[in-house]
Amino acid sequence: MRLIVLASGEFARPTLRWLAQSDHEVVTVVTQPARKSGRGQKMARTPAAALAEELGIETIAPADVNAPEMVARLASQGARLGLAIAFGQKFGPALLAAFPEGCINLHASMLPKYRGAAPINWAVVNGEQRTGCTVFRMVARMDAGPVLASRWTEIKPEETAGELHDRLAGIGVDAVNAALRSLEQDPVPAGTPQDESQATRAPKISKIDGLIRFYRPARAVANHICGMTPWPGAQTRYASKEGRWENVAITRARPAEDPAPPGAPPGSIDARRYVAAADRYLELLEIKPSSGRNMAWAEYVNGRHVAVGDMFVSLEA
Repeated sequence: MRLIVLASGEFARPTLRWLAQSDHEVVTVVTQPARKSGRGQKMARTPAAALAEELGIETIAPADVNAPEMVARLASQGARLGLAIAFGQKFGPALLAAFPEGCINLHASMLPKYRGAAPINWAVVNGEQRTGCTVFRMVARMDAGPVLASRWTEIKPEETAGELHDRLAGIGVDAVNAALRSLEQDPVPAGTPQDESQATRAPKISKIDGLIRFYRPARAVANHICGMTPWPGAQTRYASKEGRWENVAITRARPAEDPAPPGAPPGSIDARRYVAAADRYLELLEIKPSSGRNMAWAEYVNGRHVAVGDMFVSLEA
């Protein structure tokens, strides 16, 4: 099938690489414009654009993909279908109608759950036991079109959002393959309508969302930590009894089996170097100081001489 891929993020790379090796023809990759990135604020292409160049596929990076001249350009390239994956711009009616077989989207959730910009993060934060990828036909409403193919997977214990992202990106290849096979058999398949009563939202994540609150139940805190890793990071402050402190991101944690004793201050560290939450202790697994690398919690304990009575203090929003 001749298609145009509209993609920007890392999530698109496995599918784009697979398409380049398949019998399908990717005419063009449409992506977001290059932006300043990193400490040096150098201009950086999107991950999808970098891979497209490696694969020898033409790229276009419009500031507005819905501009009439851009829609006309894409419509003139003879593609049957538009495939969107982590693109980053909303599709207007003209763009949705620019291809004979319409536009489809690969989304990182089991729709209708977690419609929106951050489905992977919120699935982990909310303690979902499984999630997946969905390919759906795009309509005017966000992530609401009929489903063409889906694939699901269990969320592993203590799996971070970053790790789940990478697994789902690979799983998405199979979902896209199944959807394209369906489209080849029937150019306009009806698909399966989404159950609106089951729809949930996955709004964009901000840095404030990463702030840890140890007064919550341990399971909720652990899920939050894993769901905010690697970005924006589950942020807190380590403060010793001697007055030493530093800001850190806790990058992996799990609830301990035993409850915290009554009166244990949330965020306080016990003799086992567990951390008290509202109902039970939290076992930290990995931590990243603001000025250092990610490391095992035991390494941090030894290097910072973490002691009984030291605290993790919530940062202000």
